[in-house]
Amino acid sequence: MIKKKLFPSIFFLFISFLALAQNDNLLEIRKADRLVGSGGFQRLLGNAVMRHQNSLIYCDSAHFFETENKAKLFGNVRIVDQKDPVTTRSRYAEYDGNTKIAKLRTNVVFKNESTTLYTEFLDYNRETGVANYFNDGKVVDSTNVLTSKNGVYETTIEKITFTDDVILVNPDYTLKTNFLIYRTIPKTAETVGLTNVVSAEGNRLNAQKGSYYDTENKIFRFYEGDVETETSWVYADNLYYDENQLYYEGRGDVAVYNKERDIEIFGEEGKYWEDRKYSKVYGNALVKKYFEQDTMYMIADTLISQDSEDEAERFLQAFHNARMIKSELAGRSDSLAYIYSDSTIHLYNDPVIWNDKTQITADSIRFLIANEEIEKVFLTQKAFSVSKDTLGNFNQLKGRKMVGLFSESQIQRLDVTGNGESLYFDLLNDSTLRGVNKNICANIIMFFKEGNVSKINYLVKPEGQFTPPHMLKEDQKILDGFKWREDEKPSMEIIRAWRNPINRRKNQENLFDIPEIEIPLSTDEEIQILIDERIKSGG
Repeated sequence: MIKKKLFPSIFFLFISFLALAQNDNLLEIRKADRLVGSGGFQRLLGNAVMRHQNSLIYCDSAHFFETENKAKLFGNVRIVDQKDPVTTRSRYAEYDGNTKIAKLRTNVVFKNESTTLYTEFLDYNRETGVANYFNDGKVVDSTNVLTSKNGVYETTIEKITFTDDVILVNPDYTLKTNFLIYRTIPKTAETVGLTNVVSAEGNRLNAQKGSYYDTENKIFRFYEGDVETETSWVYADNLYYDENQLYYEGRGDVAVYNKERDIEIFGEEGKYWEDRKYSKVYGNALVKKYFEQDTMYMIADTLISQDSEDEAERFLQAFHNARMIKSELAGRSDSLAYIYSDSTIHLYNDPVIWNDKTQITADSIRFLIANEEIEKVFLTQKAFSVSKDTLGNFNQLKGRKMVGLFSESQIQRLDVTGNGESLYFDLLNDSTLRGVNKNICANIIMFFKEGNVSKINYLVKPEGQFTPPHMLKEDQKILDGFKWREDEKPSMEIIRAWRNPINRRKNQENLFDIPEIEIPLSTDEEIQILIDERIKSGG
């Protein structure tokens, strides 16, 4: 008996609940100056107010289709949600109480707390909190102004997706792309594909495969990106830039170009402090120093470059397995340093250099570049020079110190100071060995012509011995400390195998280069018509 009485009660409650839910979903007329119509259609004239759930709808006049639960709103349209911070304004709108979709047209203003969207066409789904605009729109907040042809604003997650001709503007930067996701709370922008940015100072920031931009903290991340300033250009597959810290960090095919010094550094990873003009690149690092006539190449595990207003503080360091090539000169050592102030290159820890047929070693080697050419080389402690002749013999010169003089990238002479020794194979017509001269002298000068030893001068009490070919023994063919290291000589093949960067500073597509107004060109038919008209008029 109890069950029979309980069932009708539950059924009644369920039906009542459905009725309340349906009533809550209906549009209601709250007031108007005049009401005209009946039979499911009414016109609200003057100061019309309607209600739908938590929202109040204001307009100058409205057409209310009661049976369809829809309304057309005219003039000074406002939709205000009493619980949701979103408010909308427009000159015209259509509102569907069943789907909770408002179609707003003409002078649309969509405001969500501190973010305001302006457009002419907007569809807003109050159920999902998603607003779509098309045919151009503008979003403004306290930091940025964003425009695009189309956009989707997801208010519940504070996310706006902009597509087609997207432009982001703030006091520091102007950004252009075709796809951008903007998070309104942290004010961050994420782009996909080609992205170009220009700073207020005229610096250019570009990404080929998208970017991330924290507009509040002025932090960028570019994918296949580069940043160009008045004095430098930086590239990386993954490039991070912090404007406040003036700091760059790159991973993958890093390149740092110093425009003032005309020098470029490449590597797998790199860091650059713009204010200090200090960079560090590592991972199969490469340097290209561009001269008017040629390029000097340096490779090493790690490269450090320091630029400065103070000339004495400018330098480039390469360490661990350093190698270099400039014209006919090649060298290697554990580490090297290029000092900009006096244009000298220092090689440390087992250094060796080669020029044409000559190999030179010492405890330390320093050479001077003048007028973009190698002018002098200075060798300190255990200086040793070896030159290979046409028969494969090794002419040798050693001493405590040595200075080499160059002309047009070719060695011309070597001056030995202290503990000089020489071993010279005397050839007849470059084809017949006449004997070997071995001399000891404090100071010696060896002259070269076209890479071959042409003459030797002994300056202070030389002691010499000449040995004819038939009396020559193997141990008399070398001086103590001789070592031929031609297999260690760097070549351009070795340089390219180490790192062969792509020239990324060539002209690339840039959205700022696309004119905002396109002037259509006349067709051939139009041109012919104009010519015919000119002929007829006798012009």
